[in-house]
Amino acid sequence: MAKSEQQKGKLLVLKDLLERKSDCDHPLSMQDILSHLETQGIAAERKSIYRDLETLREQGMDILYRQGRSGGYYLAARDFELPELKLLVDAVQSSRFLTEKKSLELIAKLERLVSIHEAGQLRRQVVVSGRIKTMNESIYYTVDRIHEAIGRNSTITFRYFDWGMDGEKQFRPRLYEASPYALCWADENYYLIAHSDRHGITHYRVDKMAELTCTGRPRIMTDEGRSLDLGAYSKAVFSMFHGQRTTVRMRFHRSLAGVVIDRFGLDTIRTPDGPEHFTVTAEISVSPTFLGWFISFGSRAEILHPPAVRQQMADLLAETLASYQNE
Repeated sequence: MAKSEQQKGKLLVLKDLLERKSDCDHPLSMQDILSHLETQGIAAERKSIYRDLETLREQGMDILYRQGRSGGYYLAARDFELPELKLLVDAVQSSRFLTEKKSLELIAKLERLVSIHEAGQLRRQVVVSGRIKTMNESIYYTVDRIHEAIGRNSTITFRYFDWGMDGEKQFRPRLYEASPYALCWADENYYLIAHSDRHGITHYRVDKMAELTCTGRPRIMTDEGRSLDLGAYSKAVFSMFHGQRTTVRMRFHRSLAGVVIDRFGLDTIRTPDGPEHFTVTAEISVSPTFLGWFISFGSRAEILHPPAVRQQMADLLAETLASYQNE
């Protein structure tokens, strides 16, 4: 290798070494640096390393030197501080719209923004296997295409599906077309707020969309769409309340399998209960919102246990019935 090419390569190797293996608690001695360069087939002298370090400083790298027995050179500042990356890791791992696989891939990329020593602190936070995550691996790219369509002022077409009792996708028969307005994160899910000829302003679960295509046809922008307050729409449509978390056993008609999987996750155990029903046990935030959600299924759903939650439902039904019987 020519000397000039070797020098360019040495700078890159030195830059990578400082970024990956040094921080304020793990400085690199001059011998550490020389030994690493030697493993890369690069011969160097101390004087040339001093010049290289100065060149990297001039290019914006905050390289400091600590004196003492365990001292050495280290990268003191980075684009992201460790607490900032911890926040990003928390956001990634708690995002239900990302699959577990994609969450782990993104976290691995975030780890490369700190030293290998600090990356361990990010890795210890990874507990995504215990979270209910989306089952749609392609959502990451669907979101990107929706943003592209909005930027190009284009309508989109897509297939929409539900989850069956067997955990398989069941596509609805028709091809959907809509004018995308915005993406909204609510109730632990990603939603597309859009206009459709059938429903006007409506919304779709992004993780249940597939085969999305930008048509190139201009979006339909109605007066309602132009005056749409996304914050108010989200609050009205997706608002949720929190309540006491309780383990609840429920009985559902098999036609509600997709709804149950959407709410509680694909791994939720669904135990057959006769030819037409199944039972599910899950930890629930028992609140008016949950009870209202449950009531919407009428006779197709029943709370079996515990008695206190069953009584809450009975009381709510009685109060609702009384309000319609009073003149």
